[in-house]
Amino acid sequence: MVKVLIVDDSAFMRNTLTSLISDDPEIQVVGIARNGIEAVEKVAQLKPDIVTMDVEMPKMDGIEALKQIMSTNPVPVIMVSSLTTDSAKVTLEALEIGAVDFIPKNLSDLSVNIVKIKETLIEKIKKIGKKGLPVIKKISSFKQLQMPKTADYTSHRRINIVTIGSSTGGPTALQNIICKLPKDFPVPILIAQHMPPAFTGPFAERLNQLSAVEVKEAENGESLKKGVVYIAPGRGHMSVFRKKITETTISITENKGNYIYKPSVDVLMLSVVENFSGHVLGVILTGLGNDGLNGMKEIKNAGGKTIAESEKTCVVYGMPKAVVESGIADKVVPVDEIAGEIINTV
Repeated sequence: MVKVLIVDDSAFMRNTLTSLISDDPEIQVVGIARNGIEAVEKVAQLKPDIVTMDVEMPKMDGIEALKQIMSTNPVPVIMVSSLTTDSAKVTLEALEIGAVDFIPKNLSDLSVNIVKIKETLIEKIKKIGKKGLPVIKKISSFKQLQMPKTADYTSHRRINIVTIGSSTGGPTALQNIICKLPKDFPVPILIAQHMPPAFTGPFAERLNQLSAVEVKEAENGESLKKGVVYIAPGRGHMSVFRKKITETTISITENKGNYIYKPSVDVLMLSVVENFSGHVLGVILTGLGNDGLNGMKEIKNAGGKTIAESEKTCVVYGMPKAVVESGIADKVVPVDEIAGEIINTV
């Protein structure tokens, strides 16, 4: 049984979240809190497995409550955030402090997608609550890393591009990786992180501030440059088109197609391998589901190289698990070691 504490100053949101998750027999809402002060007290008192935490509350906001909880009684916390740029910046701060994920505050308004929202929320709460906090060394600013080579890959082709896919828990994992890369990183890096449209821009800006490499939200039609990290915008799918040997451009389409997630990891990876064949390094990080599995398969089949994050550092071992169980991961390593593996591979 996963014990949940719901923290929100809105009775409507408390009731909505409770009703969405209470139908599942493996979930028990053990308490509610109306502000950060109550949240800190009830985490200590009720020992929940997971907490949903509103950001803006009276007396003590969600950020301050999160800081106190992580320093006294660490527990997985999912932030409940409005889908605005300002809220995105606060939510990203929460993820750096120790929150594992976030959900949209206006989820109750999305009546058309309520069934899917309910399923996703329940799955996140169960998987995160049962696993607990992952063991990850926090990286808050640029820290160049050079790790010794480990076992050789089956392919020895030169890597011309790196592509990374992530979802739940991904922002923290990506920060851990990107902040360790040197300024003169020799190839472009393309990232598809499942994230709402208002969040990808601030996320790219934050990574750019913390990293030696340039990080930006990708723009439709721009040309790829070596040493630049491109974050797929949340409004659509990112793919690449190789106009000629020396120039590759980015395409952003808002057509969702048959893909559940936007931006899709598979859309990105399949386009990259189509244009770069076996000269691709594919990396799959923490996340629900199996987005990226088809893309990683094609990278492997074309003679490229593949890395999956190991279970011990994943917030949710879904996307990497699908890749590992399919036998297509050349290496399975904790997130703390992935930057070193990328550096040594390119």
